[in-house]
Formats: sequence, C-alpha cells, structure tokens
Amino acid sequence: MHSKAIENQLNKTLTGTDFADLGTKYRGKVRDTYDQGDRLIMVTTDRISAFDQVLPQTIPFKGQVLNQLAAYFFEETGDIISNHILGVPDPNVTIAQKCDPGKLEFVVRGYLVGHAWRTYRSGKRILCGKSLPDGLSENDRLPKPILTPTTKAQVGHDEDISREEAVKQGLIRADTFDHLEKISLALFQRGTDLAAAQGLILVDTKYEFGQTPSGDWVLIDEVHTPDSSRYFYLDPYEELLRQGKPQQQLSKEFVREWLMDQGFRGQDGQVAPALPDEFRMQVSERYIDLFEKVSGKPFSPDVHPDPEARILSVLKS
Repeated sequence: MHSKAIENQLNKTLTGTDFADLGTKYRGKVRDTYDQGDRLIMVTTDRISAFDQVLPQTIPFKGQVLNQLAAYFFEETGDIISNHILGVPDPNVTIAQKCDPGKLEFVVRGYLVGHAWRTYRSGKRILCGKSLPDGLSENDRLPKPILTPTTKAQVGHDEDISREEAVKQGLIRADTFDHLEKISLALFQRGTDLAAAQGLILVDTKYEFGQTPSGDWVLIDEVHTPDSSRYFYLDPYEELLRQGKPQQQLSKEFVREWLMDQGFRGQDGQVAPALPDEFRMQVSERYIDLFEKVSGKPFSPDVHPDPEARILSVLKS
C-alpha cells in the first residue's frame, strides 16, 4: 500500500540533522537530541541500529513511525505514570521536559524469546535474578511477565543485571527500583491489552525513566515502539507454537536475523553489511504495518523531499 512512497523516499531519508543554533547536540543511535537547558528537542531519524551498532543505511519513514507511535503510547499510558512530552510539532520531532535519566533500562518479558531464549537454551535458569522453570520452549509464554533490567552501556552492549546487584552498585535505590518495577509491569499490562485489541501479542519491551527537577520519576525515551518492543500476531500464535514453527512477528528481530544470516553479530571488529534497497523497503513496510496494526490508525507519511529542511522550518517557526 505504501510501497511506491517508500521507494520514492529511499534517497530522501532523514539520516541526521545539524541545527547548530538549536542547542547542544547529542547524537544517539537513532535520535539527534538538542539540549536547550530545561527542555530537549528530540529528532527521531531514519537511522536503524542492531546489536548496539548503527547500520550503514537508513529506513524510509522509520523516524516518523517511531516518533508518532511513541506519542500515541505516551498518551495511552499517561494515567499510569506521567511522561516527559511537551509537544510533537513534526512527524519526526518531540519536544520534551529535560530529565535526569535513570541508569537502568527496565526490560519486561512476557515470553521466552530472543536474548532470554538464547540464555535459557544455554542451560541457565536465572535471568537478572529471576528464576525460569524447566521445560520451556522457544516462544512459550512465561508463567507471568518478569522484569529483566539492563545497564546502559555508553559503548558496547548493555548488560543484564539483577535488582540486588543494581542496588549494590549504587545504580538505583531499592525503593526506587521497586516503584519502577511496579510501574513497568503495569505499563506492560496496558501494552498487552492495547495489542490484544488489535490482534497482537506484546512479547517484550523496555522502559526508561527519568527524574524531573522536582524529583518525580516519569517515563522518557519511547514506549511500545518496534525499536523497543517485540510483537507477535495473536491468531496464529498457538498453532505455530504447537508446530514448533517461527512466530509471525512485528519487531526489529527480523533485522537481527537477517544480519546473523550475513554472519554479522555485532562482535568486536565486525563491520555491518550494507542493507540492499529491497530489504530497506521491506523493513519500512514492517514498521508502517506495526504502526497501523498497533494504533489502529492509518499511517500518513510526510513525503517532503528534504525532511531536515522541513524540520528546521517547523522548529524555527
């Protein structure tokens, strides 16, 4: 449905921004963030990362999908915890209150998939201090969702960590951890309910929290987007599980699988392979499909030939 627009945008993606007079710039894997003192201008680009590396090519409309889907979910979870959003003036831009980010990512898992499955398959039954029962298979639903926090690595890979170790290392206070764990599980339940209403399963996701100047903890970064979450299709789940076949999923995992098929796993010294245009288009279609499936809304791409110029014009006006 969007294939022609995607193809036309292949060479007009938002690779990055350079707005020298909008504040101090921080370039993340996907976002360019401009610090204006009490607030942040966050520009979600079309860059894509996997295995903690930014890949060489961009994905058309990916930034628009992520930014707008995050805005949708921030609104849908605002009754559980406040968030940092002040406004969304452009499809790729969020203006947010500046917060002091926490030192952990709160990863919630409802199913034995991805990193959790690889850990389990290796014979380990403890993940971030949480015990996993014997006898589980890949893609099985866990007895109940579990929190498996990770550190935030400035370079390299994030590392799993338990509540006890995080507190011991001074990364977080025990009472704060318990409060944010409760919030994370409530957010996951809300995401699960919203996904189920659209025929999807929220498999796992990550949440990030920050402290406002007044000391309140709020939800920051993104929430329930395909960059931070994994979704399965609900209808075929049980039959595919029974047959031991891969699940139909909406997530970035298929990008990781493609990279692994090319022999790339993000190891030291490895160079990420180039993404063919056909594959870039497939990835874009997947992101758009997830937006429409999860939100229940049609995706209307902004096809401006120079998205960086468009954004600067909006921000300056």
